[in-house]
Amino acid sequence: MTTEQTPPVSADADPDTAATRDFAAAVAEAERLIRTAPHVRTEQDLAEGLDYLAGSIKASLHMVGAFQRDHPFFAASTGPYSKLGLDNPDTLYFHAYIRDDAEYVVTGRRGTTADLSFQVMNGDYSPTASPDSLTAFDDRELDIGPDGEFRVTFGPPRADAGPGYVALAPGSAMLIVREVFGDWANERPGEIRIHRADTLGTSPPPLTAAAMAKRFHMAGRMLVSRIRTFLAFPEWHYLRLPVNTLTEPRSTPGGLTTQFSSVGHYDLADDEVMVITVPAVEKGVASYFGFQLGSMWYVSLDYINHQTSLTQHQARIDVDGKIRYVVGERNPGLANWIECTGHRRGYLQFRWQGLTRDLTPAEGPTVEVMPFDELPDRLPHYDHQRVTPDEWRDRIAARQVAVARRMLG
Repeated sequence: MTTEQTPPVSADADPDTAATRDFAAAVAEAERLIRTAPHVRTEQDLAEGLDYLAGSIKASLHMVGAFQRDHPFFAASTGPYSKLGLDNPDTLYFHAYIRDDAEYVVTGRRGTTADLSFQVMNGDYSPTASPDSLTAFDDRELDIGPDGEFRVTFGPPRADAGPGYVALAPGSAMLIVREVFGDWANERPGEIRIHRADTLGTSPPPLTAAAMAKRFHMAGRMLVSRIRTFLAFPEWHYLRLPVNTLTEPRSTPGGLTTQFSSVGHYDLADDEVMVITVPAVEKGVASYFGFQLGSMWYVSLDYINHQTSLTQHQARIDVDGKIRYVVGERNPGLANWIECTGHRRGYLQFRWQGLTRDLTPAEGPTVEVMPFDELPDRLPHYDHQRVTPDEWRDRIAARQVAVARRMLG
């Protein structure tokens, strides 16, 4: 949990609203932070900020409700309507709260997704620091049966621990699971469950009014900290880079050891496009490769109804083995157009997961900004990339259907 403070309930608070008074004050403070954010310049900026606030309110209440370390369960960490932390459009995120002095058993069935990874953190993000990653691994470390079933236990270090036992470092507080889709249309998620080894079959104590008041109080603290944190986070990792550039592939900060990333931020006029060229990943090098845009609120753009992201499977690869993304506001009629959806400024993110080796700089992206009207003459293999309006409509329809199916699991 984060420690951002909210005003305490006063002694003369209305007893009919005392339980939610702190939370209401936190919502007002969060709205103030949204309205005064430095990048808010247009009505669209503010509207998206208020939508982000609504999702954050929902998520904060959801998160404190899931704070069950003795009777844990996996909760959805983020989704299309409660986004944070430049969420990956290709990923289902789950988390469970844990303690470092207890054993937790995770069982499940491996689906057909491109990647499944586990990470143990020692806390949550704050406006001044990121939590430490204590353990990170992917499904290659699991003993998966022929029917896809697996079992792994997390707990304190044990001398007699064998395969399938992961020792929890001191301070372990959260287990995060990511299930990543490369082929939205055909891959299917698996199943995953968690229980504490010594409480299975027992029940938590019943709720009390005092416990619910504390829950609202903690949700308010979490809400304000969440807004502050992810307004500050891009400043550390993105905005200090030169605009309209991307970094070389590098191991992702935060300890997700099986992932490399390349990041940047863009600023494009309506009559400009950014052409990003990157080699397609060779078979056996990575199980997943994807690209996305993010808004200045540090969340994904609408990836359901617009093509604001592409996995390698979704992208059209040119005959020279390279993928060329065309980032811009205007529709160029090309398969790999990445829609800015009215966002002149935003974030750029590549992810490679399930790597079998480190990537080299030559395997990373190169960037060129050019006038929109020069695309036919300057974009290699331009004709190969062209799509008709009906083909584009089919691409969007496929995204909508795939996300709807994925959300139902």
